[in-house]
Amino acid sequence: MVYMGFDPYVNADSRLLILGSFPSVKSREEGFYYGNKQNRFWKILAECFAAPLPLTVPEKQTLLQKHRIALWDIVTACEIIGSMDKDIRHPQIADIPALLSQAPIARIITNGGTAHTLLLRHFPQLADLCTPLPSTSPANARPVAAIWLQTLRAFTE
Repeated sequence: MVYMGFDPYVNADSRLLILGSFPSVKSREEGFYYGNKQNRFWKILAECFAAPLPLTVPEKQTLLQKHRIALWDIVTACEIIGSMDKDIRHPQIADIPALLSQAPIARIITNGGTAHTLLLRHFPQLADLCTPLPSTSPANARPVAAIWLQTLRAFTE
């Protein structure tokens, strides 16, 4: 079965694109990015910006908009069982250059190795704009908050 990802969340003044791989089962159920409560993504963003943890989709969108952050996934549709990147089959790749023409995005942060690998495989010309970071997924047990906080602060201040 082919699953569809989300449209990009972007505003006319977005300066930073955070690019994931493909929405998890929990995210697809919620209808927005990083819906798994065990994923550290929203906790890290809230800490970075000294904001309350956003719990609803509108709260998440407000946090992103306030800090001029766009979200998207490199895979817009695929066959997948579960949520693991290793299980993505027949991926359809996002048109990242088209998105970059819609907003003054100056930096791309890839959330995890799959997003980074696929981005550079399909759009090697974007390598200079890209900073790879470890996945915030609960499947990645390594501590990631410090590197995420340092990088986000560098690109959003």
